[in-house]
Amino acid sequence: MTTGPVPGGASEAFREKFRRMLSGISSVILGQETVVEELLVAALARGHALIEGVPGLGKTRLVRAFAEATDLQFARIQFTPDLMPADVTGTTVFVEGRESFEFQPGPVFANVLLADEINRATPKSQSALLEAMQEKAVTVAGTRHPLPDPFMVLATQNPLEMEGTYPLPEAQLDRFMFKILVQRPDAATLRRILVVTTGSDEGRVERVFDREELLTLQRMLRAVPIADTALDYVVRLVEATHEHPYVRLGASPRGAQAITLAAKGFALAAGRPNVELEDIRRAVLPALRHRLMLTFEAEVEGVDTDAVLREVVEGLDKKR
Repeated sequence: MTTGPVPGGASEAFREKFRRMLSGISSVILGQETVVEELLVAALARGHALIEGVPGLGKTRLVRAFAEATDLQFARIQFTPDLMPADVTGTTVFVEGRESFEFQPGPVFANVLLADEINRATPKSQSALLEAMQEKAVTVAGTRHPLPDPFMVLATQNPLEMEGTYPLPEAQLDRFMFKILVQRPDAATLRRILVVTTGSDEGRVERVFDREELLTLQRMLRAVPIADTALDYVVRLVEATHEHPYVRLGASPRGAQAITLAAKGFALAAGRPNVELEDIRRAVLPALRHRLMLTFEAEVEGVDTDAVLREVVEGLDKKR
């Protein structure tokens, strides 16, 4: 094992907090339990999440609901083509009377940053988040400014085929722990949404825990043990993404880290004190779907990354 076991009581406490938060957010984000679960695992693993779906599916409301449930400092940036990097990070301004320059923090200085429709801004503005997401700090005019702890970027984006979107650079995509897909609700769920959202009270998520409790849960997640055989499975899985005929560029080491941390989160959420292979399989799609670059042949044949990853997992399991 890579770490000592998580005490049974601590594991149960994590599961109870996770269940309460999942239930609370799912009460206002209807029919998206899988989406909510993946968002919570990413947040508790100290990761960033990219949430993709067509307009009108509640992506922004999902992020707001998470911030309400955790009582964290929340900020929102609406990404548009004219957004400048300084609008994200902040800038230095000259203060009359003091005859000096002072740093004015931008909205990135928050615990939960909603980067709304991130792929509607130009690559130059998108890149303003690169240092923040990796180093938990921003550098302005040669001075490094640490960000609050915890810090997470929860970005929404529209599908790339929609008008007015710019694809995110591969380096930035790789910094997102998860890419979460929000699907269109079925007829029954749509009816429930209409009942809830067109009445006198849209509902509000109750606070489940505060900042210190969140930090405790994040430390607890990282302490979950994972057996050497499970780590070997993650390594072989990532290596297999480079060998698939439809893959031009496979998953990076950061992808392997994302799978491992996510598997720990899924294990705790299920009440297990250690990682099992099913937890790793559960983490594969959200952790790797945005990290693979497919060949031209795959695009022509309509093969997406999820289909490739399922083949990779199936092939790996047949060899066991």
